[in-house]
Amino acid sequence: MVGHARRLLAHIQPVAITLGRVLYHPRAIMLDASPREALVPVLSACQDATRVATGRNGELYSEPWAPHITIAYGNSACPAAPAIEALGRRLPPSAVMVTSVSLVHQTPAQRWMWDLVAHVPLADGLHSVTEDLSA
Repeated sequence: MVGHARRLLAHIQPVAITLGRVLYHPRAIMLDASPREALVPVLSACQDATRVATGRNGELYSEPWAPHITIAYGNSACPAAPAIEALGRRLPPSAVMVTSVSLVHQTPAQRWMWDLVAHVPLADGLHSVTEDLSA
């Protein structure tokens, strides 16, 4: 999977996104990554690498896809009101560049935990490729 992801992602240029809108889930706080369309080639490459390596479709957690950066997880479902009161619905916009993808192994029973398998750079990415050889 890592090799196939490397080949596919090597042809995708780094992607400029904006973080700002705060998303709330009963067990997480996230920042929306937009525009979503800019990240679709990265998603498609990762799904293709998953399909080739595992025979699975690389199903998304939710439809429509909501690319995001998770900033906090909770061990149990919590009311959103205190977090919304503290953070609000939007932070000052921050432009960031996506230059690599982290491929992870996620245990189905522990949906909020994963182990790093590899960092794979996009074309002209600033990060070197690293692999956890114990995985």
